[in-house]
Amino acid sequence: MEARRGWVDFSDPALSVRRQCELLGLSRSGLYYEPRTETQYNLDLMRRIDRIYTARPFYGSRRIEDALERELKTCISRKRVQRLMGLMGLEAIYPKPRTTIQHPDHKVYPYLLRGVAIERPNQVWSTDITYVGLPTGYVYVTAVIDWFTRYVLAWGVSNTMDVDFCLDALERALEHGTSLPEIFNTDQGSQYTSPRFTGAVEQRGIRVSMDGRGRALDNVFCERLWRSYKYEEVYLKEYSSVRDVVDGCDTYFSFFNNERRHQSLSKMTPAEMYL
Repeated sequence: MEARRGWVDFSDPALSVRRQCELLGLSRSGLYYEPRTETQYNLDLMRRIDRIYTARPFYGSRRIEDALERELKTCISRKRVQRLMGLMGLEAIYPKPRTTIQHPDHKVYPYLLRGVAIERPNQVWSTDITYVGLPTGYVYVTAVIDWFTRYVLAWGVSNTMDVDFCLDALERALEHGTSLPEIFNTDQGSQYTSPRFTGAVEQRGIRVSMDGRGRALDNVFCERLWRSYKYEEVYLKEYSSVRDVVDGCDTYFSFFNNERRHQSLSKMTPAEMYL
Protein backbone atom coordinates (compact mmCIF):
# COMPACT_ATOMS: atom_id res chain seq x y z
CA MET A 1 0.00 0.00 0.00
CA GLU A 2 1.43 3.38 -0.94
CA ALA A 3 1.74 6.20 1.55
CA ARG A 4 -1.46 8.21 1.93
CA ARG A 5 -1.76 11.31 -0.23
CA GLY A 6 -4.48 12.92 1.89
CA TRP A 7 -7.20 12.47 4.47
CA VAL A 8 -9.98 9.96 3.70
CA ASP A 9 -13.46 10.14 5.27
CA PHE A 10 -14.24 6.49 6.10
CA SER A 11 -17.76 7.47 7.23
CA ASP A 12 -18.67 8.42 3.66
CA PRO A 13 -21.44 5.97 2.60
CA ALA A 14 -20.23 6.23 -1.00
CA LEU A 15 -16.94 4.59 0.04
CA SER A 16 -17.49 0.85 -0.43
CA VAL A 17 -16.25 -1.77 2.02
CA ARG A 18 -13.94 -3.11 -0.69
CA ARG A 19 -12.39 0.33 -1.21
CA GLN A 20 -12.03 0.89 2.55
CA CYS A 21 -10.17 -2.44 2.84
CA GLU A 22 -7.88 -1.45 -0.05
CA LEU A 23 -7.08 1.89 1.60
CA LEU A 24 -6.31 0.20 4.92
CA GLY A 25 -4.34 -2.69 3.41
CA LEU A 26 -6.80 -5.23 4.89
CA SER A 27 -8.26 -8.29 3.23
CA ARG A 28 -12.08 -8.35 3.06
CA SER A 29 -12.23 -11.82 4.60
CA GLY A 30 -10.14 -10.59 7.54
CA LEU A 31 -12.55 -7.70 8.10
CA TYR A 32 -15.44 -10.02 8.95
CA TYR A 33 -13.42 -12.54 10.95
CA GLU A 34 -13.62 -12.46 14.75
CA PRO A 35 -10.07 -12.16 16.14
CA ARG A 36 -8.79 -15.23 17.92
CA THR A 37 -8.10 -14.70 21.61
CA GLU A 38 -5.52 -16.03 24.01
CA THR A 39 -5.02 -15.53 27.74
CA GLN A 40 -2.99 -12.49 28.73
CA TYR A 41 -0.26 -14.87 29.94
CA ASN A 42 -0.02 -16.54 26.52
CA LEU A 43 -0.03 -13.18 24.73
CA ASP A 44 2.87 -12.06 26.91
CA LEU A 45 4.72 -15.30 26.13
CA MET A 46 4.09 -14.78 22.40
CA ARG A 47 5.62 -11.30 22.53
CA ARG A 48 8.67 -12.69 24.36
CA ILE A 49 8.95 -15.60 21.88
CA ASP A 50 8.76 -13.13 19.00
CA ARG A 51 11.68 -11.11 20.38
CA ILE A 52 13.79 -14.20 21.03
CA TYR A 53 13.08 -15.67 17.59
CA THR A 54 13.73 -12.39 15.75
CA ALA A 55 17.12 -12.11 17.45
CA ARG A 56 17.97 -15.82 16.98
CA PRO A 57 15.87 -17.36 14.19
CA PHE A 58 17.86 -20.61 14.43
CA TYR A 59 16.30 -21.33 17.87
CA GLY A 60 13.78 -24.15 17.99
CA SER A 61 11.16 -24.73 20.68
CA ARG A 62 13.68 -26.31 23.12
CA ARG A 63 16.03 -23.32 23.08
CA ILE A 64 13.18 -20.83 23.19
CA GLU A 65 11.70 -22.72 26.15
CA ASP A 66 15.07 -22.52 27.90
CA ALA A 67 15.44 -18.80 27.13
CA LEU A 68 11.94 -18.11 28.47
CA GLU A 69 12.60 -20.06 31.68
CA ARG A 70 15.83 -18.13 32.27
CA GLU A 71 14.09 -14.83 31.57
CA LEU A 72 10.99 -15.50 33.67
CA LYS A 73 12.69 -17.73 36.27
CA THR A 74 9.86 -20.24 36.13
CA CYS A 75 9.05 -23.49 34.31
CA ILE A 76 7.44 -23.21 30.88
CA SER A 77 5.82 -26.17 29.14
CA ARG A 78 7.56 -26.98 25.85
CA LYS A 79 4.19 -28.03 24.42
CA ARG A 80 2.88 -24.53 25.15
CA VAL A 81 5.91 -23.00 23.41
CA GLN A 82 5.40 -25.29 20.40
CA ARG A 83 1.71 -24.42 20.16
CA LEU A 84 2.32 -20.68 20.39
CA MET A 85 5.13 -20.85 17.82
CA GLY A 86 2.73 -22.70 15.53
CA LEU A 87 0.12 -19.95 15.93
CA MET A 88 2.76 -17.37 15.12
CA GLY A 89 4.03 -19.30 12.09
CA LEU A 90 7.56 -19.60 13.51
CA GLU A 91 9.97 -22.38 12.62
CA ALA A 92 13.67 -22.67 13.44
CA ILE A 93 16.07 -22.12 10.54
CA TYR A 94 17.98 -25.35 9.99
CA PRO A 95 17.76 -28.29 7.56
CA LYS A 96 15.64 -31.17 8.82
CA PRO A 97 13.73 -34.13 7.40
CA ARG A 98 10.48 -33.38 5.61
CA THR A 99 7.76 -34.36 8.06
CA THR A 100 4.85 -32.29 6.76
CA ILE A 101 2.44 -34.02 4.38
CA GLN A 102 1.43 -31.63 1.65
CA HIS A 103 -2.18 -31.16 0.63
CA PRO A 104 -2.80 -33.63 -2.22
CA ASP A 105 -4.13 -30.82 -4.44
CA HIS A 106 -1.30 -28.41 -3.71
CA LYS A 107 1.79 -28.62 -5.90
CA VAL A 108 5.14 -27.77 -4.25
CA TYR A 109 7.57 -26.06 -6.62
CA PRO A 110 11.38 -26.40 -6.56
CA TYR A 111 13.65 -23.66 -5.24
CA LEU A 112 15.06 -21.89 -8.32
CA LEU A 113 17.45 -19.39 -6.76
CA ARG A 114 20.31 -21.43 -5.31
CA GLY A 115 23.52 -20.03 -6.82
CA VAL A 116 21.63 -17.49 -8.97
CA ALA A 117 23.17 -14.00 -9.14
CA ILE A 118 20.57 -11.30 -8.43
CA GLU A 119 21.57 -8.50 -10.78
CA ARG A 120 18.54 -6.33 -11.65
CA PRO A 121 15.14 -5.08 -10.48
CA ASN A 122 12.15 -7.34 -11.18
CA GLN A 123 14.39 -10.38 -11.57
CA VAL A 124 13.05 -11.91 -8.33
CA TRP A 125 10.18 -10.90 -6.08
CA SER A 126 9.41 -12.60 -2.81
CA THR A 127 6.73 -12.60 -0.12
CA ASP A 128 6.37 -13.72 3.47
CA ILE A 129 4.20 -13.31 6.59
CA THR A 130 5.19 -12.18 10.09
CA TYR A 131 3.36 -11.97 13.43
CA VAL A 132 2.52 -8.82 15.41
CA GLY A 133 1.14 -9.02 18.95
CA LEU A 134 -1.66 -6.86 20.37
CA PRO A 135 -2.92 -6.59 23.97
CA THR A 136 -6.02 -8.62 23.07
CA GLY A 137 -4.69 -10.94 20.36
CA TYR A 138 -2.43 -10.93 17.35
CA VAL A 139 -2.44 -10.11 13.65
CA TYR A 140 -0.29 -10.94 10.64
CA VAL A 141 1.58 -8.67 8.25
CA THR A 142 2.59 -9.71 4.74
CA ALA A 143 4.86 -7.92 2.28
CA VAL A 144 6.05 -8.38 -1.31
CA ILE A 145 9.65 -7.30 -1.87
CA ASP A 146 11.95 -6.93 -4.88
CA TRP A 147 15.15 -8.83 -4.07
CA PHE A 148 17.65 -6.67 -5.95
CA THR A 149 16.51 -3.29 -4.59
CA ARG A 150 14.80 -4.39 -1.31
CA TYR A 151 11.83 -2.27 -2.44
CA VAL A 152 8.54 -3.16 -0.69
CA LEU A 153 6.03 -3.30 -3.53
CA ALA A 154 2.95 -4.00 -1.38
CA TRP A 155 1.94 -5.01 2.13
CA GLY A 156 -1.20 -6.03 3.99
CA VAL A 157 -2.55 -6.75 7.46
CA SER A 158 -4.99 -9.49 8.50
CA ASN A 159 -6.06 -11.37 11.62
CA THR A 160 -6.08 -14.61 9.63
CA MET A 161 -3.40 -16.36 7.61
CA ASP A 162 -5.77 -17.03 4.72
CA VAL A 163 -4.90 -17.01 1.03
CA ASP A 164 -7.10 -13.95 0.31
CA PHE A 165 -4.86 -11.81 2.49
CA CYS A 166 -1.81 -12.88 0.46
CA LEU A 167 -3.57 -12.60 -2.90
CA ASP A 168 -4.57 -9.01 -2.15
CA ALA A 169 -0.93 -8.07 -1.54
CA LEU A 170 0.16 -9.96 -4.67
CA GLU A 171 -2.35 -8.13 -6.89
CA ARG A 172 -1.33 -4.74 -5.51
CA ALA A 173 2.35 -5.54 -6.07
CA LEU A 174 1.69 -6.56 -9.67
CA GLU A 175 -0.16 -3.27 -10.24
CA HIS A 176 2.55 -1.20 -8.53
CA GLY A 177 5.64 -2.85 -10.04
CA THR A 178 7.47 -1.26 -12.98
CA SER A 179 7.22 -4.63 -14.76
CA LEU A 180 6.41 -8.25 -13.95
CA PRO A 181 9.06 -10.28 -12.10
CA GLU A 182 10.80 -13.20 -13.79
CA ILE A 183 10.63 -15.38 -10.64
CA PHE A 184 8.33 -15.16 -7.61
CA ASN A 185 9.66 -16.88 -4.46
CA THR A 186 7.66 -17.99 -1.40
CA ASP A 187 7.86 -20.52 1.39
CA GLN A 188 5.75 -23.71 1.40
CA GLY A 189 2.95 -22.27 3.53
CA SER A 190 -0.54 -23.38 2.54
CA GLN A 191 -1.36 -19.84 1.42
CA TYR A 192 1.37 -19.98 -1.22
CA THR A 193 0.90 -23.57 -2.38
CA SER A 194 -2.79 -22.83 -2.94
CA PRO A 195 -3.71 -23.16 -6.64
CA ARG A 196 -5.37 -19.76 -6.36
CA PHE A 197 -2.04 -18.14 -5.45
CA THR A 198 0.27 -20.09 -7.76
CA GLY A 199 -2.30 -19.75 -10.56
CA ALA A 200 -2.35 -15.96 -10.18
CA VAL A 201 1.43 -15.95 -10.56
CA GLU A 202 1.78 -18.48 -13.39
CA GLN A 203 -1.02 -17.08 -15.54
CA ARG A 204 1.14 -13.98 -15.97
CA GLY A 205 4.10 -16.04 -17.18
CA ILE A 206 6.05 -15.72 -13.91
CA ARG A 207 8.04 -18.72 -12.67
CA VAL A 208 7.23 -19.95 -9.14
CA SER A 209 10.02 -20.81 -6.69
CA MET A 210 9.57 -22.17 -3.16
CA ASP A 211 11.97 -22.42 -0.22
CA GLY A 212 13.01 -25.83 1.02
CA ARG A 213 11.18 -26.84 4.23
CA GLY A 214 12.88 -25.47 7.32
CA ARG A 215 15.14 -23.24 5.20
CA ALA A 216 13.89 -19.73 5.92
CA LEU A 217 17.22 -18.29 4.74
CA ASP A 218 16.20 -19.30 1.20
CA ASN A 219 14.00 -16.21 1.54
CA VAL A 220 16.71 -14.17 3.26
CA PHE A 221 15.64 -10.71 2.06
CA CYS A 222 12.18 -11.09 3.59
CA GLU A 223 13.79 -12.31 6.82
CA ARG A 224 15.98 -9.19 6.89
CA LEU A 225 12.96 -6.97 6.19
CA TRP A 226 11.06 -8.48 9.13
CA ARG A 227 14.03 -8.07 11.43
CA SER A 228 14.31 -4.37 10.51
CA TYR A 229 10.53 -3.88 10.82
CA LYS A 230 10.42 -5.50 14.26
CA TYR A 231 13.40 -3.62 15.75
CA GLU A 232 12.79 -0.26 14.08
CA GLU A 233 8.99 -0.14 14.39
CA VAL A 234 7.13 -2.86 16.33
CA TYR A 235 9.35 -3.13 19.42
CA LEU A 236 9.47 0.66 19.84
CA LYS A 237 5.69 1.02 20.08
CA GLU A 238 2.78 -0.45 21.99
CA TYR A 239 0.13 -1.28 19.39
CA SER A 240 -3.36 -1.45 20.88
CA SER A 241 -5.44 -2.20 17.77
CA VAL A 242 -5.33 -3.46 14.20
CA ARG A 243 -5.59 0.15 13.04
CA ASP A 244 -2.37 0.92 14.95
CA VAL A 245 -0.64 -1.90 13.08
CA VAL A 246 -1.96 -0.60 9.73
CA ASP A 247 -0.82 2.95 10.50
CA GLY A 248 2.54 1.67 11.69
CA CYS A 249 3.06 -0.35 8.49
CA ASP A 250 2.04 2.63 6.36
CA THR A 251 4.59 4.85 8.10
CA TYR A 252 7.39 2.30 8.34
CA PHE A 253 7.29 0.89 4.81
CA SER A 254 7.13 4.41 3.38
CA PHE A 255 10.23 5.23 5.45
CA PHE A 256 11.90 1.94 4.46
CA ASN A 257 11.34 2.57 0.74
CA ASN A 258 12.02 6.28 0.55
CA GLU A 259 14.36 7.25 3.40
CA ARG A 260 16.22 4.22 4.76
CA ARG A 261 19.57 4.00 2.95
CA HIS A 262 21.30 0.64 2.56
CA GLN A 263 25.03 -0.04 2.53
CA SER A 264 24.42 -2.87 0.06
CA LEU A 265 22.68 -0.39 -2.30
CA SER A 266 25.62 2.05 -2.29
CA LYS A 267 23.77 4.10 0.34
CA MET A 268 20.76 4.59 -1.91
CA THR A 269 17.17 4.00 -0.81
CA PRO A 270 15.15 1.07 -2.21
CA ALA A 271 12.89 3.53 -4.08
CA GLU A 272 15.87 5.24 -5.72
CA MET A 273 17.18 1.87 -6.88
CA TYR A 274 13.84 0.44 -7.99
CA LEU A 275 12.15 3.46 -9.55
